[in-house]
Amino acid sequence: MPAVYDLANRGLLPPGFSLVGFARREWANEDFAAEVHDAVKAHARTQFREEVWQQLIQGMRFVQGTFDDDDAFERLRSTIEELDKAQGTGGNFAFYLSVPPRSFPVVIQQLKKHGLADQSSGSWRRAVIEKPFGHDLESAKELNAIVHEVFAPDQVFRIDHYLGKETVQNILALRFANTMFEPIWNRSFVDHIQITMAEDIGIGGRAGYYDGIGAARDVIQNHLLQLMALMAMEEPASFDADALAAEKTKVLGAVRLPKDLGRDTVRGQYAEGWQGGEKAVGYLQEEGIDPRSKTDTYAAIKLSVDNRRWAGVPFYLRTGKRLGRRVTEIAVVFQRAPHSPFDTTATEELGQNAIVIRVQPDEGVTVRFGSKVPGTSMEIRDVSMDFAYGESFTESSPEAYERLILDVLLGDSNLFPRTEEVELSWEILDPIEEYWDTHGRPAQYPSGTWGPVEADEMLAREGRSWRRP
Repeated sequence: MPAVYDLANRGLLPPGFSLVGFARREWANEDFAAEVHDAVKAHARTQFREEVWQQLIQGMRFVQGTFDDDDAFERLRSTIEELDKAQGTGGNFAFYLSVPPRSFPVVIQQLKKHGLADQSSGSWRRAVIEKPFGHDLESAKELNAIVHEVFAPDQVFRIDHYLGKETVQNILALRFANTMFEPIWNRSFVDHIQITMAEDIGIGGRAGYYDGIGAARDVIQNHLLQLMALMAMEEPASFDADALAAEKTKVLGAVRLPKDLGRDTVRGQYAEGWQGGEKAVGYLQEEGIDPRSKTDTYAAIKLSVDNRRWAGVPFYLRTGKRLGRRVTEIAVVFQRAPHSPFDTTATEELGQNAIVIRVQPDEGVTVRFGSKVPGTSMEIRDVSMDFAYGESFTESSPEAYERLILDVLLGDSNLFPRTEEVELSWEILDPIEEYWDTHGRPAQYPSGTWGPVEADEMLAREGRSWRRP
């Protein structure tokens, strides 16, 4: 809701924009408006202006009902039709389906049954779907079939807030708007790539949703594999949705799993520990979690991309809850220099060159390289060159949901994963999940640390180590 208000405040929403809420709660239109008002006041990024708010609430309505209630959907239809006439929306509606995955079929069918998804001449209907999109390949295909029965593929927007982040889109700018990186962006120079999404919080009362899903399904399947695709893809012919999707699909189709899943994948669960100076309980002690649960709160996997550019370069993906701090970053680590003119003492403190893209919270890019230490001896040490968004630009980045909601209204699907990408992601993850289901239990790691020792060992066997963000 704050994102919608910020769009209105920036003058990016049409004057006839309307918002209809649908839920079980017994609210009147005024109660819904008050709830939205409080959320906007608390979280909007732009200044609260009464005239903008008054304009917004003109088109705000609330329909009370359940997903299987025909009368409620009829009320929804008549509310939308009334708004269409009063606000002049031109018959264009987007349905934001923030519903549990199990409710998708019934909601989609209800929209179809009551004519809400029917497009008349010149108007559009769009569906926005939140993740997780299925829990494996089979369920994703079933969901796709259900959704595409009612909405055409180009009307479906699978929202992944990560792809709305400025820094994620900057990956494309960094690679293709500059000539200095592309020549070295390949197996001849890159040693490996690490993609990390760490959270410092636990499951926080979401036991019902999280248990059984786990970190890999929740984060790797959509966020991290999308980041990997953007890092590894070839230059698209243009930056339209079809060209981008084609290149990302090629990468995901070329991903290969390690031969030994026990050796090159790790899952873990956070145990008791200290986080931010406070005692944190372990995952199995969280309210609503089965003490025998095998759900992963940490996952690390090694993947390779079987094409000419990346053959032999491992991609390490990791995510976890209750880690050292909240951070998402991508590190491209380059091969070591041969150091031929230098003796070993000169370079003993020198690591590997790296380009680190910081996705959040401290958005920017760091380049790490070796430099001579001032003094009479030839000693070389790592230094960093840093670009931070906040220092280089005065414009503030739009919040991810602002950009994505606006793209839905404009019909621009650049930043939304396609059906093929979703299914290919599940094809990558499913064998790993099946292996985990039948082999042992997750490794334990104390809260506030950087994951289980098994993950460190996975890289150490190949002479590598995880970057400490």
